[in-house]
Amino acid sequence: MTAPAATAPLRDDRRVVLVVAILASFVVGLDSSVVNVALPAIRRELGGGLVVQQWTVDAYLVTLGSLILVAGSLSDLFGRVRIIRWGLVVFGVASVVCAIAPTGEVLVVARAFQGVGGALVTPSALALIVAAFRGAAQAKAIGSWTAWSSAASILGPVVGGLIVDGIGWRWIFVVTAVPIAVTIPLVRRISGDVVTGDRPRVDVVGAVLAVVGVGGVVLGLIEQERLGWGAPVVVAALVLGAASLVAFVPWELRVTRTAGSPLVPLELFRARNFTVGNLATLSIYGALGMVFFVVTLFLQEVWGFPAWVAGLATLPPTLMLLALSTTVGSFSGRYGPRWFMAAGPAVAAVGALLMLLAGDDPAGYWWSVLPGLVLIGAGIATMVTPLTSAVLGSVPQAEAGAGSAVNNAVARIAGLVTVALAGVVLGGGVSVDGLHRAMVVMALLLAAGAVVSAVGIRNAPLRS
Repeated sequence: MTAPAATAPLRDDRRVVLVVAILASFVVGLDSSVVNVALPAIRRELGGGLVVQQWTVDAYLVTLGSLILVAGSLSDLFGRVRIIRWGLVVFGVASVVCAIAPTGEVLVVARAFQGVGGALVTPSALALIVAAFRGAAQAKAIGSWTAWSSAASILGPVVGGLIVDGIGWRWIFVVTAVPIAVTIPLVRRISGDVVTGDRPRVDVVGAVLAVVGVGGVVLGLIEQERLGWGAPVVVAALVLGAASLVAFVPWELRVTRTAGSPLVPLELFRARNFTVGNLATLSIYGALGMVFFVVTLFLQEVWGFPAWVAGLATLPPTLMLLALSTTVGSFSGRYGPRWFMAAGPAVAAVGALLMLLAGDDPAGYWWSVLPGLVLIGAGIATMVTPLTSAVLGSVPQAEAGAGSAVNNAVARIAGLVTVALAGVVLGGGVSVDGLHRAMVVMALLLAAGAVVSAVGIRNAPLRS
């Protein structure tokens, strides 16, 4: 693969690049955060119980998590700015369909298309920062991106809750049109881009294997709650999904040997920090995916919180992330990511265990859920920017799009699998005992991420 072109103009437009990366990620983050508080209202209007709630989340994550790998390749081949623009358009159209969906099935399909748009946006946004900034400035920029992108998660639950309680859940999907309308004109102001000199074919077979593999496993895990483990659809989905995932790595090796363009450049995993960082991501983001899904449902369906109150009640992690990410990014750029990545998940695991104190009384929020979420937020803020810097700092700049895509895909897939498993952990419905089981699972996953990071990550100078 030849060297990337037109990187200098991106560095000339660094402020615009950072704003575009933040706003583009804001769109994806806003949608994800508002949907959780709307799940009880969606179930009441469209029916389907916990299964529809799970699919409303996971239909989006399936396409986002699997196609984000394709988007990473497209980002490197055809330019990050162009791919971001396409992603924003797809996301906007799908959001309108979500807003007018007459049935749960239509909503789920539209959510899947939102995932396609999100897949196009996510790796390109971060890869633009990697192309425009270097060294400690890159770590600081990633910290700013993480912090300000998280503003979507602050606005989402509260504004989304107010919208759900006031004019209805459908309007939450209209909200995403605002950042899209602001971002597209800014994208046009970026004078440079990063593209590769050649245009190998996109790995279509690899993309199909990824989508079928991830989608099949998730389909089986969710539908078993409704049909049972022995149902032909469930068995077929799990077998087909597992077979596709098993076939994925040999296919990618074959594409690499034939000098093609693999969906996942497996040579990236020769870098220790890239491999270990993605293993940590798998464990940590799996835990986070479960906690936000379960806690939001618990607050509304067991404790009876209105949607907007539930949104406010789940804000502490995001506020901590916003307050600390830029500072942590600067320190990790100076001292290395290892111990930040080890300490963060360990602190978050303690927060998850604190929520075992929650019972039937909503007043317990103040001594169980609130302090638990504060510690989870502190742990996330300590870990997330160093993790991103460690993973992307270990790959060549020309492959930053693919590296970002792999890491984002791992994070999204981890979250969607734990959401798919939520029915098993919860016992088919939300309850106090179910919350406790979910928090134990979360604490174990976070502890595993802390151990993997402490043992595996190496502090190395950032690329200059």
